[in-house]
Amino acid sequence: MATIDLKTLFGMAIKTQRTSLGISQEELAHRADLHRTYVSDLERGVRNPSVDSIEKLARALQLSVSTLFEQASNGNGAKETVEILLVEDNPRDVELTKHSFAKAKITNPMHVVHNGAEALDFLFGTGAYATRRGDPHPQVVLMNLNLPKVGGLEVLRRLKADERTRDIPVIVLSASTQGRDIAECRRLGAANYIVKPVGFHNFSDVTPRLSLAWTLIKPNANMLAVT
Repeated sequence: MATIDLKTLFGMAIKTQRTSLGISQEELAHRADLHRTYVSDLERGVRNPSVDSIEKLARALQLSVSTLFEQASNGNGAKETVEILLVEDNPRDVELTKHSFAKAKITNPMHVVHNGAEALDFLFGTGAYATRRGDPHPQVVLMNLNLPKVGGLEVLRRLKADERTRDIPVIVLSASTQGRDIAECRRLGAANYIVKPVGFHNFSDVTPRLSLAWTLIKPNANMLAVT
């Protein structure tokens, strides 16, 4: 499966909409209350936008965030999808997550690992996944908080501490509704926190807020299925 350059597609969508409005980069930066160099970097696809800047740009471009994402997705003729890494040790929860996606006809490629150590190996190309070194990272990580071998909080801490993986949105899955758990995940950089069981609706509610996670594409029948 070909690698999608999300930053490039997002930059193309910004530039296309800006051009259609007949405004310069300087004017867009002014309307969005952003620096012109920052806008230029986004359009060239060399910078990851923050959630805050995505919202500012969408307003300045007279679009909703979801519409801006959709335009960027449509700019990719191959209709590539967001690849998901699911880190979950409970087989029942794995099946529930897959079922909720399949029921909603979400066929994004999903790779499953079963503990924190395996997740780190997959993401950093070490151990059993040494052959993945240098391969593209998944665009979204869905991770159980209570994992064997290496806990979810420690996995999150390591991902956000490494420049190679710090921009990957991590959505924490947990049965816990304790405020302290949620606060610690937020402090460490989690994009969102979903209380189990995972359903399509509670996941899709947060995707428009993710930096470069995008809305999930519902591809044609010939696209890869969740496996």
